[in-house]
Amino acid sequence: MTGDDYQAGHVLLIDKPLEWTSFQAVNKLRWEIRQAYNIKKIKVGHAGTLDPLATGLLVICTGKMTKQIDTFQGQIKEYTGTIVLGATTPSYDLETEVDKTFDITHITEDLIRETTKQFTGEIDQFPPIFSALKKEGKRLYEFARAGEKVDIPSRKITINEFDITKIETTTNKTINVNFRVVCSKGTYIRSLAYDFGKALNSGGHLSALRRTKIGAYNVNDAISIDDFIKNLAK
Repeated sequence: MTGDDYQAGHVLLIDKPLEWTSFQAVNKLRWEIRQAYNIKKIKVGHAGTLDPLATGLLVICTGKMTKQIDTFQGQIKEYTGTIVLGATTPSYDLETEVDKTFDITHITEDLIRETTKQFTGEIDQFPPIFSALKKEGKRLYEFARAGEKVDIPSRKITINEFDITKIETTTNKTINVNFRVVCSKGTYIRSLAYDFGKALNSGGHLSALRRTKIGAYNVNDAISIDDFIKNLAK
């Protein structure tokens, strides 16, 4: 690859590490490309945000391929992860501490698998208050961190597949449910975890999330940010 190749347009498949924001990943790659090829300015953008506590496939476009970002964002996505039943957090994941605990003695494997049927097809979903969506010019997480309440409209999303891959009762009175989800653009897996726990009368939150596919792109074909940097200008 040359600097001209990146300017002409290229699609990078990056395996985003834990605790990095998608914005940080884009900024890092843009800076490294500029430095490696002595480029003053280059467009770089990602096709779908991943939360800092999520890992996995980040499709990053450079140069003229940034015009295709909307197309990539609209494609079907696949995720794997873990839902913890028996407790909730305000952020619906591990960004915040557990605020409520629930009884889980009524929950069986059959009930868990049966409940997934409520969350397949087109459903209404409320985005989490701890999200980067904007309302009145502010990010929702800004309202959340300030302790302010705000009305968030629901949105129509589609969950094509919701498979349970493993169920494990832990020693701290919670149940770990490993899953695979195939879904449409705009789906919040954190909200799915929260709503799934609510449907089971046990509370739930997300403890791990990995994006494995975007359209035809697979995380198995992605590389780490470190490996991408090592391969630059070679």
